Amino acid sequence: MKTTIKLIRNILEKFNLIANLTAKNLALHQQLIVLNRSIKRPQIKTKDRLFWIILYLFWNNWQASLIILKPDTIVGWHKKGFKLFWRWKSRSKSPGRPRINHEIRNLIHKMAMANPLWGAPRIHGELLKLGLEISERTISNLIPRHPRKPSSQTWRAFLKNHMTNTVSIDFFTVPTINFRILFVFVILKNCHRKVIHFNVTKHPTAQWTAQQIIEAFPWDTAPKYLIRDRDSIYGNYFKQRVKNMGIKEVLSAPRSPWQNPYVERLIGSIRRECLDHIIVLNERHLQKILSSYFEYYNQDRTHCGLDKDVPTERLIQSKPSNDSKIFKLPRVGGLHNRYQWKRSSLNKPY
Repeated sequence: MKTTIKLIRNILEKFNLIANLTAKNLALHQQLIVLNRSIKRPQIKTKDRLFWIILYLFWNNWQASLIILKPDTIVGWHKKGFKLFWRWKSRSKSPGRPRINHEIRNLIHKMAMANPLWGAPRIHGELLKLGLEISERTISNLIPRHPRKPSSQTWRAFLKNHMTNTVSIDFFTVPTINFRILFVFVILKNCHRKVIHFNVTKHPTAQWTAQQIIEAFPWDTAPKYLIRDRDSIYGNYFKQRVKNMGIKEVLSAPRSPWQNPYVERLIGSIRRECLDHIIVLNERHLQKILSSYFEYYNQDRTHCGLDKDVPTERLIQSKPSNDSKIFKLPRVGGLHNRYQWKRSSLNKPY
């Protein structure tokens, strides 16, 4: 009998405890509801998120206790946490590329500012000549990018197979300050991208053009092939002179400048890097400007088609001594520059 009474008492005590907990939970629940109505958006901290994520993992009935949060919010926190964990776990163990020296960064920036017509390939070629090994992509990330048009690949096999025995010729026009038109004739050796001859005239003729070929190739230096367009200025006199010199003409198709890509690229470079920034006064002035530019083009300017070398071969410099600095040598009246190592005691450093 005593055992039964004791058991009933224990049951009643547990029932009272459960009832008290239930009533307390109901009271807290009601107060939270009132509080939730008075606050527009509760401030949830990181430790609160962690608490609910852990509760979500170990308690199946967790949704019944939510008042200020929605179930989708808890699930979203868990997914976000998993993404962060997986990103941390999948992080690269390698240290990556070495950081670029601050002085080299400044040098690249100064080159880009002092030579606004240059892109990453040109700066990369200039740095290679200074003995500084930096990838072209790294340089392109440090300077503004300039989109390029894709080059034509027409006649590619022919040009490759006859590169050493081929020259390209073409005319282009230049307006003067008083709107007179001057004609510039250029001859380019394709294998070295070297301008071997140019001249300027007001009235080009077949005889004048043939004379330029004779002056450019004295004695037995004439190439095997000459690529040109079908301009009427190359008359019968020009054709006969070229034939007598043992040169075979290769004509591009009508309205197809991409079939003579090297000299067309040269003319584009002349305009972009020189003539677009100068007002030509007269024929003599144009001769002087182009002489200065072609000297820079043949001796200083690096070319992508020559693996960042120059037509006349520019040697790679190494730093002579610890006190040596990089100096800027203006070219084409300051439109472009050449950079090289020199002792800082001899000149003012760049």
